[in-house]
Amino acid sequence: MTLLNRLMSGAALAMILALPAAAQDAPAKAPATDGATEAPAQAATPEEEGGKDGQGDGVHQAAGKFDYGFAGLLARDNRTELAPLTLASGQPVASAEYTLKSGGYYRIDITADGSQELALSGGDFFRAIWINEIVIDDIEIRPMGVHSIEFDSAGTATLSFIAVLPGRYALSVPGSSGDSLQAVFNIQ
Repeated sequence: MTLLNRLMSGAALAMILALPAAAQDAPAKAPATDGATEAPAQAATPEEEGGKDGQGDGVHQAAGKFDYGFAGLLARDNRTELAPLTLASGQPVASAEYTLKSGGYYRIDITADGSQELALSGGDFFRAIWINEIVIDDIEIRPMGVHSIEFDSAGTATLSFIAVLPGRYALSVPGSSGDSLQAVFNIQ
């Protein structure tokens, strides 16, 4: 293949790949009638599109059930602060069970007093939520997955998450069997 053929093939490929992007950026055109000039189409309301479900010929708007504002679901206004969890030798982890709503945005502090090296483990709970971030000493961690959080000394970890999968889940101190050494989360 000669250099000219390669250049022509590359230019043709670039044009083909650019067409879908250019089509997405171009304004929508209304069909011309009676030889009239084409004008940009106006976004139709669901009633104009053929009913309240938006099943018509116009643009389908992805309007959600809730109006969360500019920041969406993770806006500070939508976040619920939960009672903190405590990791201390001989002390209960949680004061009561937590009841969460699926789709709700929550933040909880996990505080260790440093009296003993302790962890909270709960793979089922961590798979039932979407973790936005874990903040430890002003360091934000955005994990893909978590199985446990361990404290070697005193400190606080702040977990912000969205409850997703309904069910009953527990975060517990590994190797413990007492009810006071676990935090129970009921996601509805």
